[in-house]
Amino acid sequence: MSPSFTSLGVPAIFADVLASQEIEAAFPIQEATLPTTLNGGDVLGRGQTGSGKTLAFSLPVVARLAANPKPRKARFPRALIMAPTRELATQIAKVVEPLAKAVDLRVAVVFGGVSQQRQEKDLNAGVDILIACPGRLEDLLKQRVADLSRVEISVLDEADHMADLGFLPVVKRILDQAPRGIQHMLFSATLDNGVDKLVQRYLSNPTVHSVDAPTAAVNTMEHHVFMVSNDDKKELVRTLASGSGRRIMFMRTKHHAKKMAVWLTKCGIPTVDLHGNLSQNARDRNLAAFSAGDARVLVATDVAARGVHVDGVELVVHIDPPAEHKAYLHRSGRTARAGSDGIVVTIATPDQQSDVKSLIKAAGLKVPMVKVTPNSQVVMEVVGDVAAPVAYVAPQLRSTASVRKETLTDSDAAGGRGRRRGGRGTAKSASGEAPRGRDENRGGERRTENRSENRGGERRTENRSENRGGERRSDNRGEGRGNAAPGYRSERRNDNRGASAPRAGDRRTDNRADRRADMQQDDRDVARRTNPANRGSAAARNNSGQRQGGAASSRPPRSNNTIGDALGASKVEAANGAGRGAGRGRAPRRATSPASGNRNNY
Repeated sequence: MSPSFTSLGVPAIFADVLASQEIEAAFPIQEATLPTTLNGGDVLGRGQTGSGKTLAFSLPVVARLAANPKPRKARFPRALIMAPTRELATQIAKVVEPLAKAVDLRVAVVFGGVSQQRQEKDLNAGVDILIACPGRLEDLLKQRVADLSRVEISVLDEADHMADLGFLPVVKRILDQAPRGIQHMLFSATLDNGVDKLVQRYLSNPTVHSVDAPTAAVNTMEHHVFMVSNDDKKELVRTLASGSGRRIMFMRTKHHAKKMAVWLTKCGIPTVDLHGNLSQNARDRNLAAFSAGDARVLVATDVAARGVHVDGVELVVHIDPPAEHKAYLHRSGRTARAGSDGIVVTIATPDQQSDVKSLIKAAGLKVPMVKVTPNSQVVMEVVGDVAAPVAYVAPQLRSTASVRKETLTDSDAAGGRGRRRGGRGTAKSASGEAPRGRDENRGGERRTENRSENRGGERRTENRSENRGGERRSDNRGEGRGNAAPGYRSERRNDNRGASAPRAGDRRTDNRADRRADMQQDDRDVARRTNPANRGSAAARNNSGQRQGGAASSRPPRSNNTIGDALGASKVEAANGAGRGAGRGRAPRRATSPASGNRNNY
């Protein structure tokens, strides 16, 4: 008979918490490791998935911190638990939090795929136990949101999966920031792919506890391999999914997992999917529906092969056989957990027969291959009681606002940074400037504003119309810039603000003035800009068409680069004379010295 937790040295307060969860006897890996870990020793524990490793390291972590209470310090956790996936991190938190709550310890979980603002808030509030995925944790350390200089105990769970995902360099950089000589615990289903290097680098005289052989399967599993034709495979999947109990089905790709979940649901079998394309909120919703029984089937990729623990999973189906035997063991470990029974079925088509034989042999199993049809007797025995079909209900379309809110919530771009802001319907031009159109009426005030910019060549047009308390205002601006040097531009502006007479330096016409003169002026500006002799040196004109930069200008006189040289003095006089008072002369002004009282110089 398995010993009790108190007999292994677990404090009574934690034994009571476990008893309230109907956990009273220790599993073999807990029995083997707890005496060492509770005394502060380093442990290298290896046990099959579903054998109770999470509780084996959670109890020592909480017990050690509770025995030596210290005030919390923002951003400085006292214990660190690292896991390779967000699902596993969440699962560990569910085990640790009830134990920590009993002794007033605070737990925080950090992982990628969601905004880090909430995680920053938890760390700044002070945390005792930090459960983290390596990628997000390294980001927080670089941003100095977290600091490991006060860590007293560290745990690395699923170390072999860390190696498979390429996290070992990140894990090393993280553990190098923790103090030397602290207690380290490393747990894994297998010990290969560089895990031994972590052991040599960080563990000091570790006690090695190996419960099962690396290729052994859980004794309470019943394994089957069904050989089926390609035409009957999909119907066989539907038959296996039609049972009344919970079942998890694994597929190789995210796209096929989603399609299979939709198809099974339409067949009357409530099904949810779990894969990497889902947001964290969607993953949580689907797992909650599966755990609560609202969905009987979970179709998943290998993202659910580790860390997903749901009670009562009676069947695991490998729709697509895994690529290696370790993935087979971890997938199969979603059933027959904590000593319960379970069935594992692998579906193989004729072209997969040799690969499946090698896979089963590498997993340490001897399972005969049975040729079946969707209605074979052996299939129906595995299915058990068939559940009544559920009418399919098409999902309701969500509003754009709710989709945008979820997208922003799940954003992982530096805690929500880089979010798009601004009004609706804005489109940026090549210059990055968005054309704007406004029509406002505020208490008798009417204002219309249109702007159009094109930089590169550079052309700018701005039209404004305002009506404020009986005052009508219209403003048209046209600006053309060729390849001239900075500071040289030709501008034209028509302004009607209810003034009865023009001021010196202003050119004002009525809104009803002929637009043809404006178009001709634009053509002349284009001709000036496209003339090779004028590029980079066209003299700027003010609003009234005057030539700027006379004798007082600091720039040297230039030839063959004026509008007069390009179009002829008579044409310029004809074009500009309409806007000037007859017989009125003006002294030349410098471009850098606007005339006093001229509101239109710019």
